[in-house]
Amino acid sequence: MARKVTLFTGQWADLPIAELAPMAKDFGYDGLELACWGDHFDVEEAAASKAYCDDKRALLEKHGLGVWAISHHLAGQLVCDNNDERGAGFVADESMTGSSEDMSKWATETMKTAAKAAKNLGVGVVNGFTGSSIWHAWYSFPPWTPDMVENGYKDFAAKWKPILDVFVDNGIKFGLEVHPTEIAYDTYTAEAAIEALDGHTAFGFNFDPSHLVWQGVDSADFIHTLGERIWHVHMKDSRVNPDGKGSILGSHLDFGDHRRAWDFVSVGRGSVDFESIIRALNDVGYQGPLSVEWEDSGMDREHGAAEAAAFCKKVDFKPSDIAFDAQFSEE
Repeated sequence: MARKVTLFTGQWADLPIAELAPMAKDFGYDGLELACWGDHFDVEEAAASKAYCDDKRALLEKHGLGVWAISHHLAGQLVCDNNDERGAGFVADESMTGSSEDMSKWATETMKTAAKAAKNLGVGVVNGFTGSSIWHAWYSFPPWTPDMVENGYKDFAAKWKPILDVFVDNGIKFGLEVHPTEIAYDTYTAEAAIEALDGHTAFGFNFDPSHLVWQGVDSADFIHTLGERIWHVHMKDSRVNPDGKGSILGSHLDFGDHRRAWDFVSVGRGSVDFESIIRALNDVGYQGPLSVEWEDSGMDREHGAAEAAAFCKKVDFKPSDIAFDAQFSEE
């Protein structure tokens, strides 16, 4: 096995971490990517107390598990979004839900705190979302004004550069999960985000193919194009299955509805070409964990999590350190 296989705990936040940890070990995982909600990881406590972080590590180590990244996706979404009631549940401080600006202010401060928390925990990456003030304008009708998109990237840079500076101060990287509703949702917008930040050294990506495949984005090409900024990898799958009636936009149908033209499925059961991804990750030298973000509305999650761990260990392989035909060369 070339890399550690971890379980992202976001979809398991209904379970106490003390209950989930032994389950994850039994499923076959080497560690956990801790979500910053539920009781899994509190960034405020972690930033204030190294002892809190030591206790979290001790709990994981008791069950033979490690940790290499934390996730603060929900808070990050609010930094740049045109926030409304959908995001109110992401805010830990209820006094900050009065306006979009209040929610963004709270999110900005907790993202800064996450960098300090990650340092105390001894991990190098915080994964998350950025939100976007221009996602609603992804389709060019009504037509964009000439400066609308440019101003959206400027807004992103103005809000995220101060956060990323705190990440640098603490020796931590931020991994944006490229995803619809974020400032970057494909390869071109990911490159534009880097440019908007003037190549800020703390900014990179939590690669996740499940959000690329249904958009028609080549996951292996994304890795080859942006590999030097891939700080972390999610193993997550989607099945693209159009029926001629519904579009890839989802048709306002809930996940799990059989009529959807695409849906998340257990890792290895969808349309993602994971072998090409592993080969691309080998090409760019990525040696971090493969973190399973498990979502499948039609499958028992314990069965699926165990199946996904086994799949990741089977599909992963080390790159060759020799040329296969070297033995044919004459000295």
